[in-house]
Amino acid sequence: MATVFERDDQVRELEALRDNPVALLRAAQAQFGEKLAVLSSFGAESALLLAMVAEADPAMRVLFLNTGRHFPETIAYRRDLAAFLGLTNVVDIDPDPARVAQNDPTGELWAFDPDACCALRKVEPLRLASLGYEAMVTGRKRGQASTRSQMDVVERREDGQIRINPLAYWSADEIQAEMARRGLPPHPLVSEGYPSIGCEPCTAPVGGGEDARGGRWAGLNKTECGIHVS
Repeated sequence: MATVFERDDQVRELEALRDNPVALLRAAQAQFGEKLAVLSSFGAESALLLAMVAEADPAMRVLFLNTGRHFPETIAYRRDLAAFLGLTNVVDIDPDPARVAQNDPTGELWAFDPDACCALRKVEPLRLASLGYEAMVTGRKRGQASTRSQMDVVERREDGQIRINPLAYWSADEIQAEMARRGLPPHPLVSEGYPSIGCEPCTAPVGGGEDARGGRWAGLNKTECGIHVS
């Protein structure tokens, strides 16, 4: 495990590459090796970060939280996009079946306690899966929601893990333009009004004027699932 001072040096080295996401990914892999993983939802804008991952190293480990509540389109997109990009190390992270049977036997926990549902199907599985990683790469962007407006390219969490957000400062227009330039296939639900895509029961299309994550947990005082909160 790196010391605090070593971590500070690592953060500074990575922050210096904020304008070159592919170089940032390569530098992160050089620093952390097998202690690095990419976390992807295979959602609306995921293709761009994953294309950059494939460019840096198609064997870089990518973690997908297979909650059991995704849209069928997301499951198909996860398969097809990984094949399209040539990613060879995509790992599905599933919730503990015994925990699901005990705490969500009817599959309706999302309807009356969405925080508990996210904890069961996302937070707990990722916490266990990420114990072996010192750094996690995410596709979060500042412009996605007000709760993310202050995030940086490199963050050091209270638990010591480093989060790397190569696209933190990219706008939605820049992302769409680069996806088009690279010829990346869009998530099939984007054309149906879903600019941010999570689990099916808790994701709705958004209307004009809403931020990209306005359809996530619509009508609830909830904006994050918890996996990006220390």
